[in-house]
Order: sequence, then C-alpha cells, then structure tokens
Amino acid sequence: MKIINNKITTLLTAGLFLLTNGCKEDYLTSDQLSVYSPETSLNNVAAMRAALNALGANVRQEYFGDSAPLLTESLFSDVAVEGTTDKSTPAQDLVTRITPDAELNHNDYNKVGWYWIEEFRGVRYANTIISYIDKVPFTTEEEKNAILGSAYFYRAYHYYRLVHQFGDVPLQLKDESTPRDDFYSTKREVILQKMKEDLEFAQTWVKDDVNKGEVTKGAVSHLLTKVNLSLGRFDEAIASANSILNGGRYGLMRDRFGSTAGDATKNVIWDLHRMDNKAISANREALFLVIDRDNLASGFTPNGSQVMRNCVPAWHFANVKTPSGATAITDAITAEFPLTLWYGRGIGRYRGTPYSTQYIWTDNTDLRHAPGMWMDMTDLVYNNPALKNSQNAADKALYGKPLQAYNSTNVAARFTNGSLDTIRHWFGWPHYKVFINSTNREARDPYWTPPRGTNTDWYVFRVAETYLLRAEAHYWKGDLAAAMADLNEVRSRAQAQPLTNASEITIGTILDERARELYWEEPRKTELTRIAYIFATTGKPAYNGKVYTMANFSDANFFYDRIMEKNDFYKNEVPTVMGVKFRIAPYHVLWPVPASAQRFNTRGRINQNKGYSGYEENVAALDKIVE
Repeated sequence: MKIINNKITTLLTAGLFLLTNGCKEDYLTSDQLSVYSPETSLNNVAAMRAALNALGANVRQEYFGDSAPLLTESLFSDVAVEGTTDKSTPAQDLVTRITPDAELNHNDYNKVGWYWIEEFRGVRYANTIISYIDKVPFTTEEEKNAILGSAYFYRAYHYYRLVHQFGDVPLQLKDESTPRDDFYSTKREVILQKMKEDLEFAQTWVKDDVNKGEVTKGAVSHLLTKVNLSLGRFDEAIASANSILNGGRYGLMRDRFGSTAGDATKNVIWDLHRMDNKAISANREALFLVIDRDNLASGFTPNGSQVMRNCVPAWHFANVKTPSGATAITDAITAEFPLTLWYGRGIGRYRGTPYSTQYIWTDNTDLRHAPGMWMDMTDLVYNNPALKNSQNAADKALYGKPLQAYNSTNVAARFTNGSLDTIRHWFGWPHYKVFINSTNREARDPYWTPPRGTNTDWYVFRVAETYLLRAEAHYWKGDLAAAMADLNEVRSRAQAQPLTNASEITIGTILDERARELYWEEPRKTELTRIAYIFATTGKPAYNGKVYTMANFSDANFFYDRIMEKNDFYKNEVPTVMGVKFRIAPYHVLWPVPASAQRFNTRGRINQNKGYSGYEENVAALDKIVE
C-alpha cells in the first residue's frame, strides 16, 4: 500500500538526464545546447515527475558537501565569517576576493559563482518542464496543473534567490533550444511580479498530500510570502502566511515526537532536527525538504552533508596543552572519551560571530541554548589517554575533566605557542542542529572516520520561519503587537521568555530570532538584502535612525549597516593568523555577476552591479517582460 506521507521520492531516468546532460559549467555562456532531447524524454507523466525530482536534487546541493554553498550566504552577513585561517584565499577580505574575474566557485575561495551557475541551471530545468507541459497526455487538468505549478515554484525559488544575490538579472521564461548571446538584464521588481503571478497559480493547484521531498502547497505559500514581502505587498504576505498557519495541516512541533521522543535527556528541539524525524508524517512543521539518504539507490549525495565538518570548530587542531606541555586532546574515535563520535570533528569553516554565538543568548531558559543542545569548548574534556597514567599529578587530574576557559594567561588551557587561533578553534555551536550522526556507511567507508556529518534530510522551509515572515509583514505595517505575538509563538516552543513590550519590536528583533532559529537553514545574505531593499523602497526609518533610498542603494544600505553593527570581525577588521583582515563594503549588498557570464554575451548586456569593474558599461535594465 502506498503511504504518501512517508514515501521518499527518488530520481528516475529523465531526472538524471536533466542533472547530467543539461547546460555545461557556466550558464549564459556560449555553450547553451543540451545533448538530451526533451521532446523524446519528457513525453509522459512519470518523466515529468522525475524531472521535478531532479530540480529538488539541484536545490539539495546548497546545503551539503565540504564548504557547502550556504556557507557563502552566511559569511556575507551578521551571523558568521569564513573561519579557514590556514589559507589566504578564503572569502575573508571580501573587498579583495569578491570581484567579477576572481575565483568564484571553489571550496577554498567562495561559492558566489556556484549560485549563478546552479540557480540559472535550476531555471532552465524548470523552463524545460513548463515548455513541454502541453506535449504530455495527462489524465486530468488537475494533474497537469499540479506539475506545472511545481515547476513554477522551482523557477520562482531560484529567481527569488538570484534577484537578492545579484539584483537585476536576465529573465528567461522558456526553454532555449539554441545558443544565445543576446541576454539583457530585467529589473528585479519585474521578475518578482512574474514569480508572484506564477506562485498564485501554483498555490491553487499544488497539493500538500504528496511524497516527501516534493513541492507542497505549504511550500508554495511560504515562498509566495517572501515574494510578497519583497514587493512590499504586506497584506498579501500576511494572507499567504495565514494559509499555512491557519490552515490546520501545519504547525510548530511543541511535543516530543519521533525516534528520540523517549530520550529524557533531550527535548523537542532535539527531536525536530534529528535526521530520521524530518520527513515522518508526525512532523507537522516541515513545509519543504530535500531528501538525502545513503540507503536510496540514487537519492543521496556521495559525501553527505558534512555539516559537522563545516560548522564545528577545529578543536583537534588546537594543540591544547596541559601546564606541563603534554598534549591534552585526541580526535581518535577509539578514545575513552571519543569527542569525535560525540560531537563531530570540524574544521571551522563556518565561524559564528560573537553576535550569533553569545550576544543573542540572554535567556537561560531557551532550549536552543540549553546544556547538551548548545556546545561550548568548555564542554569538551581533556581526553588524551596518556594523561590517564601520567606521572605528572596535575596532568593526571585533568583527564576526563572539562577544558578550562581559554585566556592568554591560563596555563591549564595553554597552547603550543602560548596563544590560540580563536577564530578557527574556539567558539560555540548548536549541537542539536549540526550533529548528524554516522550511519552504517561509516563502517564500510573510511571517508567517514572521523565523523563529519553524513547523509540526511534537511529543511528548506518550515513553519517556524513562516511565523517569522508574518511577524515581519506585521512589522512593516506598523502592527507591532501582532509582530510580537508571532515572535512569541516561536519563542514559546523553545521555552524562551516571551517578549512583552511591543513598542520595542524592530526588524532587529526579528533578525535576532531568525538567527536563533534558522542556523544553517536560512540564506542569511539573501534575507538581509531583501530587507535592505524594503527599507530602500519604502523609506521606512530603520532602528538605527537611518532612512535609505534606491538612488544610492549600493553605497548606503541596511545590509551593510546591520553587518557592521553586529559582526565584530568585519567591524574591527580582525586579522587572521595569515594576516588577512576581515573586510566588507556596502556594495556587497549585491554580488558581482561573474565575468564569464558576460564574456560571450556579445549581442546583449548583462549588467554589472555598482562597486565592481564593468558597471560603467551598463545599459537600462528591461522594465517589462520580453519573450
């Protein structure tokens, strides 16, 4: 018997054709042709569904792998910086590193170019389905429109991201059968308006009762809420959020559930983020998931999420010493206190800022920062086996005890050279979110030793964010009491103290709650840029007293001011051990269009963003849809 809520979607032949034989490395270059023929592959309903699954697999790439693309979104924000300090190439001095001709798609640099390539690839996959929808014999109009609506969702998903990463970009609404070199940029608001219309169609036809990993009506309404906010349609944003929050099907998970419900040492936040609880039917919070499991024949990423590798500090590199100079920590999985098995062995690529790891955690009742849920370095222990039988009594006494808090004079926590690279090696992290414990794959593949985070389902959209989006819509309308009520829904689930003074609610309050709730889920740069656009287009004063305009958007914007207020690394131009200073500029509110995308576009003009070489050659962006 088919159980819709539990069945996991997998990639079929047509979907694999899309993934492997679509456009090549750079989209919008001279090589546009695909070697597969959609007219012969996308000729039945099963093939259409498989092509949609390929779009889901494309979305999945953002969250997984070493130096996952989501890292780049995070480091252009207030919550994190790139913590890889043993190289000078990572995106730390963004003024120097982020240019149109720079390396923009490399693990040791950044993934700005990855987003340009993969998001336009996603647009093309969606356009292929849309263009061939009338060539398939559907059983009913309802079946046809549900698939068409899902394709519209994916196209809107990628364009929502593109316009808040790169601003005005080319708008493509149909499958291209021949190479093109005549693209022009289209205004952001024109693109968003078209995506809004498509999502409204999708909201009518896409169903919630679908396989896990497929597009749901809830996901459509959630994305529509973001688009409505982007367009300044705040009443409509509230309405699209209401369709989720007041619809009866979805809701915040407030009670223990799933495989870990019986573990009295944990809580509902832990349950919510377990790898085997995200896609079960009992979970009413998941709106849109990507599925990644190593027991699916073709439905997993080869190297898994690696989220522990990305987000856990590189404590095993820290060379922690005892007062006598003995090595204090080992990453051996066979140790009596196997820290790598308990917490994962990271390399500190995602370095949370003091703002996101310390300053926002003022409530000691918040489950998201509770002992055992949130990890600090002092929760690790001295576990080097040699200490256990040491002839030095002081060293022996440290064995199995928590690391002492680091400071430059604390000899019990001293390091090889008397100092510590605290950027990479010493910071806190949300254990409940990033602990993706190894499966049977580790036993047969030495790649997973020590553990770094294996295959797992992951949230793209969930109800907690819907509440925060509705809170934001209420804020923009000036209804601070309603905004506070929505924030308190999320806070109460985490057992945080409720907010009580509506007059103190600002966009900063909402951003703080997003930082607490959506670690390694939200694309933080995208959302900060979206909010910066709203401030600039509405003229609403920000909590810092400033009023922004579109006239000088790349010179003065809320995005930059927020980062310089909250991100101590950029604000203070903190240097790494390689001598690289963390720097960011106001024009980073928009990323550079990769030069490779412009190079072959000889009969058109893809505009460059202000602050980058080539901006002076821009032409007026299209202000209407041109087929």
